[in-house]
Amino acid sequence: MGYDVEKTDEQWRAELSPEEYQVLRQAGTERPFTGEYTDTETTGVYSCRACGAELFTSGAKFASHCGWPSFYDPKDTDAVELIQDHSHGMVRTEVRCARCGSHLGHVFEGEGYPTPTDQRYCINSVSLRLEPADG
Repeated sequence: MGYDVEKTDEQWRAELSPEEYQVLRQAGTERPFTGEYTDTETTGVYSCRACGAELFTSGAKFASHCGWPSFYDPKDTDAVELIQDHSHGMVRTEVRCARCGSHLGHVFEGEGYPTPTDQRYCINSVSLRLEPADG
């Protein structure tokens, strides 16, 4: 699949920390309740840690208490791509950065959260970089 940002595996390994590489490029998952943005309430924009594409805003972030940052909608409809994931004996919807194809997390629906979309984009903190709004 063609992305606006394409790099070799060696380039990604050189630019990302081992944990970032494992999550972003190998579809790993950080341990729950350990990520730097799990409970953050700072106003700003969350971008892809691999390529800098703007993905989510703090206005769509909510406290799901699931162990990872949760958002009910991406910043723009084309900011992320959704891919069916059959790994680990489950059927889930993987969320990737539409600009570079990096793994961000998964999206779930129908869980009953009081959000406008009834969706929970469950995203790894290590996949994101928060740019706080000017204060």
